[in-house]
Amino acid sequence: MSQYVDGYVLPVPSDKVEEYREMAAEAGKSWIDHGALQYFECVGDDLAPDMGDVELATFPDLVAADQNETVIFAFVVYESREHRDEVNAAVHEEMEAIEGADEIEMPFDVARMAYGGFEALVEHQAEASDEEPIETSG
Repeated sequence: MSQYVDGYVLPVPSDKVEEYREMAAEAGKSWIDHGALQYFECVGDDLAPDMGDVELATFPDLVAADQNETVIFAFVVYESREHRDEVNAAVHEEMEAIEGADEIEMPFDVARMAYGGFEALVEHQAEASDEEPIETSG
């Protein structure tokens, strides 16, 4: 069965990356608690790679990031689109139950976030390891 992925790209003011990381760490726990298989939030590092003579749009171009912003690339992995819909419904229900949640100010411009759901076209995975997973959110 092909997995399903929600993907996000968004600009975050450089001085709010830590605030965003804290929010994302909590959000990730919620998605995993409700059944998502994996949750990643990645901060831009090499956003203007040298591709030789190849011209391409960069992630900062896609979200109109300025020099005081960095780009976050995030994705959540699910069993299927149906599973994604179930997990997202549970996460949103949990969020709506938080008093004042609709008044929380996001540390980024939501209108410049790109989002979409993707059916896996090609999948490769390394063999499972007996090692403990590494926590990288803190």
